[in-house]
Amino acid sequence: MRAWVYERYGSVDELQLLEVPTPVPGGGEVLVEVVATSVNLSDWEALQGSPGYARFDGLRRPRTKILGSDIAGRIVAVGDGVTGFRVGDEVYGDNIRKRGGFAEYAVMPVTALSPKQPALTFAEASTIPQAGAIAQQAIASGRPGRRLLINGAGGGSGSFMISSLWRRACT
Repeated sequence: MRAWVYERYGSVDELQLLEVPTPVPGGGEVLVEVVATSVNLSDWEALQGSPGYARFDGLRRPRTKILGSDIAGRIVAVGDGVTGFRVGDEVYGDNIRKRGGFAEYAVMPVTALSPKQPALTFAEASTIPQAGAIAQQAIASGRPGRRLLINGAGGGSGSFMISSLWRRACT
């Protein structure tokens, strides 16, 4: 399979499109054919190796060589003990521990997956895991009558917050 691989921390110049082995799902995991993946701050931090916590994956060089944690696609294989998902299911999820979304296939634990709703495109579904979760947390902390500053409303989380608040205001 083809994947965008990085061998050392740095800029996007470190990314190389390479042929790599297709991963195999283990127990409790599935192999997903990646249809869409979103790019998040966590990908940028992992690529740069900064801030310091981004190097938990490897102090001098990254051990996980393929970025992309928010993934949407179709299950093409299931590992031992997998229940609730089967080959052909359309799914999305946050695969931050294993990443792999910048490739044709990614192994994901079933605990990181949700079924993709038919009304969502794969591109839309791939934006939900990180940006949607951050937006949900921010909105949940708000109270009626209080103000909420959305700094960076043009980004993923900000867009989710604005659409959520707009829906609330219209109902």
